[in-house]
Amino acid sequence: MSQTPDVGALNIDNISTGLNFENLLTYTPMQHSIVQGFLTLGYAAQAAGLVYFLTTMGNIAPRYRLSSALSAVVMVSAFLELWRLAQDWQEAFTFTDGLWRPVNDAFSNGFRYINWSIDVPVLLIQLVVVLGLTRKSGISYATKFAIGGLLMIWTGYIGQFYEVTDPIPFWIWGAISTVFYIYVLFVVWRLISKEADNLPKSPDNLPGMMRFIRTYLFITWSLYPIAYVIPAFWFDGWGVVTRQIIYTVADITSKVIYGVLLGYVARKRSEAIDYEPAIATARR
Repeated sequence: MSQTPDVGALNIDNISTGLNFENLLTYTPMQHSIVQGFLTLGYAAQAAGLVYFLTTMGNIAPRYRLSSALSAVVMVSAFLELWRLAQDWQEAFTFTDGLWRPVNDAFSNGFRYINWSIDVPVLLIQLVVVLGLTRKSGISYATKFAIGGLLMIWTGYIGQFYEVTDPIPFWIWGAISTVFYIYVLFVVWRLISKEADNLPKSPDNLPGMMRFIRTYLFITWSLYPIAYVIPAFWFDGWGVVTRQIIYTVADITSKVIYGVLLGYVARKRSEAIDYEPAIATARR
C-alpha cells in the first residue's frame, strides 16, 4: 500500500514551522509497529548498557574508569531521548480506517539532536581517557571534539527543520554539518594513529583494537547522514521506517557497543598496570 502526505488532520500552517516528514504520512499497521518496536529496542539497549557499565566499572583502574562513567552518562541521555520518541510516536497518530494517521506534530527528530549535543562530545572524550593522554594534550583534543561535534550537530539540527518545506537550506545546512563531521573524524583518525602504538602490543594487541575502533566509529557514524537525507529521496511510509531503523541501529552501535569496546581497552590497560580487579576478571 502506498502512503501519501496526509496533512488534513494537521494544522496546515504548522508545516512552515519545520515538521519532520514523519508527521505528514499515513502508515500501515506493520509500518507503525516496526517503528515503535525499533524505538523500544533503542531505549531498552541503552538501559541494558547502563547496567553493564555500572556493574563493570569497578574492574577498571581509576585512571581509565572515567570512560565507563561517561558511557553511563551517554546511556541515561540516550535512554531518555529514545523513550520520549517512542511515546511521541504513539501519540502523534491515531488508527482509523485501517491506517495510522497523523493527528498532531508530537513526533520530532529534533529531540535526537538535543541528545547528541550531550552524547557526541562525551563519546569522543572517552577516547582521550582510554588513550591516557597528558593533561595538556587531553584538554586540547577534548576542546576540538566538543567544538567540532557541537557545530556538526547544531548545523544539522537547523537543516532538518527544512526537510519538508525548502530543499535549499536543507541541503546547505546538511553540507555545513558534513564539513564539521569530516573535521571531527579527521581529528579522531589523527589522534588514534598517533597514540595507538603507545599501547601494549602483547598479549592483546591493543594498537590493533584501537585501529579497529577507529574504523568502527567511522562506519557507525556514517549511518546518521544517510538517515538525514532520506526525506529527499524516499518520501513515503517505508522511507520513514528505514530512517528510524537506521537511526536506532546507529544509536546502539555508536553508543552501547562502542562503549563496550572502549571498556575492553580500558580493562586491558588496567591489567597492564597490575590492577588486581582487572586481572581477577581476566582469570574468570
